[in-house]
Formats: sequence, structure tokens, C-alpha cells
Amino acid sequence: MCGAEKKSKQGICEKGSAEMGEITNVSEYQAIAKEKLPKMVYDYYASGAEDQWTLAENRNAFSRILFRPRILIDVSKIDMATTVLGFKISMPIMIAPTAMQKMAHPDGEYATARAASAAGTIMTLSSWATSSVEEVASTGPGIRFFQLYVYKDRNVVAQLVRRAERAGFKAIALTVDTPRLGRRESDIKNRFVLPPGLTLKNFEGLNLGKMDQANDSGLASYVAGQIDRTLSWKDVKWLQSITSMPILVKGVLTAEDARIAVQSGAAGIIVSNHGARQLDYVPSTIMALEEVVKGAQGRVPVFLDGGVRRGTDVFKALALGAAGIFIGRPVVFSLAADGEAGIRKVLQMLRDEFELTMALSGCRSLSEITRNHIVTEWDAPRGLPAPRL
Repeated sequence: MCGAEKKSKQGICEKGSAEMGEITNVSEYQAIAKEKLPKMVYDYYASGAEDQWTLAENRNAFSRILFRPRILIDVSKIDMATTVLGFKISMPIMIAPTAMQKMAHPDGEYATARAASAAGTIMTLSSWATSSVEEVASTGPGIRFFQLYVYKDRNVVAQLVRRAERAGFKAIALTVDTPRLGRRESDIKNRFVLPPGLTLKNFEGLNLGKMDQANDSGLASYVAGQIDRTLSWKDVKWLQSITSMPILVKGVLTAEDARIAVQSGAAGIIVSNHGARQLDYVPSTIMALEEVVKGAQGRVPVFLDGGVRRGTDVFKALALGAAGIFIGRPVVFSLAADGEAGIRKVLQMLRDEFELTMALSGCRSLSEITRNHIVTEWDAPRGLPAPRL
């Protein structure tokens, strides 16, 4: 099937859609990416930490949450629009930061920025991008956030934050779960290193853009040498003192840390286990979400990343109190398969599926999605009289 793609004279779909056949869901891009990418690159994107239990659980946990759809509601008009930190977006589906996107496709972060902008949603650019904040800003208008790793050299951090702000980025997503890099065994086996011709573009001028070949993972060695293990809550305050951008704390999994994040002046929280790449055997993010939402007490929005592959997953996250979700791996896999068009298709498929889930659940706007639209393993059985004490 060619779909919207043009047919050439030979009847072959352009844009490489021929070998892909008709893609009907987000997960199908992973197998195509695996075929196309060098093993070292695919493994870097796909793998998780150690036993990869949390990697599987990030997906599996969604399948244990079921719907309680409401019927006979006029769903002829469905509104998926929302605001994030005051910015209006077309849907609560945004792009998470993923590193080194030019390993997936020559257009890398440029393609991601354009696809996000076309879909009317937010892209988060990784600190470890293979395109700089200025280059990404040059792709045109769009709401963009900047993911920040805090380096030992705080001048480097301050400079980077200033550059992001000057380039029109609207918020900082501060990654707080990586004082050290998780043990990703395929990166160790593959001796992962940034492929020739690519650099961590934001650090190029600071002589921190190169990653040396190491006996294990080149990235793990880079992190050990450069990333600040002393990072603590006081640094969130320090960050606020050097920028007017709101700060999202990315990597919260407990109610305790949600409360401290709010007290520390965070503008929002991202429930994240770093795509299951840091500490294995932490819960899936969808299982940790409700606890974090309760801890935040409605004082800041709570977002989620990790394991979202379907519109049904988006609905489940919102029903559990998320203000929106971020997707990571689906972006790099679809980028590898089909460049900007791939990412556009992923965003469109998730949007369409989410809209359908809303309609079939009887919700016409995000505010109508409630906790009563889902049932989880930890819910008390319904319809039984309350026990007498």
C-alpha cells in the first residue's frame, strides 16, 4: 500500500514505504529500525538496564489497567487540546528527550523538531543531542523544552542554559535520576561510542563534545568523567537563580520526592524511570504515577514518560492524573525507519488512537477523563456495600 505516498513509474512507493508495507501502529517501527540500524546504535536506543525487568514492565503494566467506558454520550465533537506551562498544544502527547538522534537518521533532531511543530506539540531536546539548541531553533517556530544534565563544571551548565533561553526554548527538563549512568549491558558488550562524524553538538565548543572509546560503554565513561554526582535539591534552587525558564523535574517516582520537588519550586514533575535505563526493578511509570500525583497535591502538573505506545496508554495516564505524556523510543525508531515522515506518522497514529479511545469511553474533552474511566489491580472491588466497622 502506498497510502499518501507518491507512486513512481514502476509503482514503487517513494520514501521507503515499500519495504515497510502499511504501518498501522507505533510499535511496528521498532522492527524496521532494528533492520536498518547498525547493531551498536539499535541496541543503544532499545536496551534497558541490567535484567531489563523494568523495560518490559513499562509496557506490561499498561495492559493491566482496564477501561470502564460510559455509553450514550454525544461524542460527535472531541477536543484534545490542552496547555502545558501556559503553552497551548494540540494534544497531551509530547516528545521526550532522546540523545544522539543523528545516529538514527542524518536529519536527526531537525526532523524531530519539524514533526513536533507540524503536529502542534512540544519537543524536548536532549543535552546530548547531535544538533545544537541554535540549530534546532533554526528549523522554524515551535514550542521546545531543553533537557539538562548538570555537569561538574557549572559554568558549562550556566552557559548552556543561557543558550537554550536565547534560542527560544521555553522550559528546562532537569534529569535527576542520573548521578551515574545505569548499567546497560549491550552498550558494554558493543563498546558503545558515538559514531564517526557525530558530536554532542551542544558541547562541541567546550571540548566536551567527544566521547572516547572505552573498555566498557563510552557513554558510561563520559558520564563518570563529566556529570556531577553531588547534584541535590539545592541545585534546583541554583538553577532557578540563573534562568527565568520554568523547571520540570524529570525522574521522580515517589510521593516523598514529589513533595520536595514542589517545595523546591519546580514548575512540574515528570514521572520517569529514564526509559528503564537507570535503576532496574523500579516500578513502571504508569504504576508510580498515582502516588506521585497524590504527593504533588495538585500544586504542579505531573507528566509521564515510559512505555507509551498506544492512544489507550495516553488515556490511562490521564485517568490516573497525568497532565500529559512524553514519547521517547517511538520517535527514534520511526526516525530511523522514515525520517521526519515517520515521526509525523507516529504522532498522528497516537493522536487518532487517543481520540478514538476518548470517543469510545464517552469523553469529549480532557477534563472529562476521570479516575472512574479505568479500573486497576489496586482498586477496591466496586458495587459491594462498604464493610461495617
